[in-house]
Amino acid sequence: MVKPICDTLKELACFDLVEVARPRCRKFETKSFRARAAAEEFNRHADREYVRLHQDHIPVIDEDGERVDWESLIKEAVELNYDSVMIDDSRLPLEENIKITRAMVKIGHSQGISVEAELGAVMGHEKDPLPPYEELFRSGKGFTNVGEAERFVEETSVDWLSIAIGNIHGAISGMAKDKKKIEAKLNIEHLERISERVKIPLVLHGGSEIRLEYLLEAIKNGITKINIRTVIRQVYEKDLKNGLESAQEAVSRVVRSLIKGYQIQGNIERLRR
Repeated sequence: MVKPICDTLKELACFDLVEVARPRCRKFETKSFRARAAAEEFNRHADREYVRLHQDHIPVIDEDGERVDWESLIKEAVELNYDSVMIDDSRLPLEENIKITRAMVKIGHSQGISVEAELGAVMGHEKDPLPPYEELFRSGKGFTNVGEAERFVEETSVDWLSIAIGNIHGAISGMAKDKKKIEAKLNIEHLERISERVKIPLVLHGGSEIRLEYLLEAIKNGITKINIRTVIRQVYEKDLKNGLESAQEAVSRVVRSLIKGYQIQGNIERLRR
């Protein structure tokens, strides 16, 4: 998927990140998390004026409840000149999350690399089925705690913070991975409270199938990075049966559509104001 993403971003003169995530590599027929292979493929196609390489979701405890050698995986990405990395300690108690994230920040910053972390529970990767989405949203289950977010940022010096405000990940295993993702909502009021207390860029994981009006409001209230993977992966896999070229053309179409949709809706919002 790397080539059509890189080519389309350059064609549209837009900037974005290509992200390589351990959970997806393990669940989608890739037998190992190959940071080197991904970096080599990226470097063949990327114009770094328009796209950079991000190592996403390196967990301390993964979606299957297994401990992960996170430090070696992140150090590998640092050595391969990834531009940024994400340590995901969100399944840990707050104190341990702070401790490990602080250590990761030290590693990344020593090499001039930005570090992302997560606080709260962006659900969707768990082995068991999720409760009904509306029930999750109403209860605020997993939402990032405002006070904890402020403390977390102060004590870790992390560069970006991934938060949970109603967003969920697309499924990464089983039959659900091919189904249309739930259309999630965002609690913008909760985002505002976090943004007022946390003075760093905020990240929204699970960006596929969130309506544009929610995303634009989120951007106005502190979200500076939106992860979109499910919709791109699904069109790629669907078209791959027709050959690699067909799958790459499908990826290019959906990337172009997403970017133009943001631009058009964003311009409409600006005209309204």
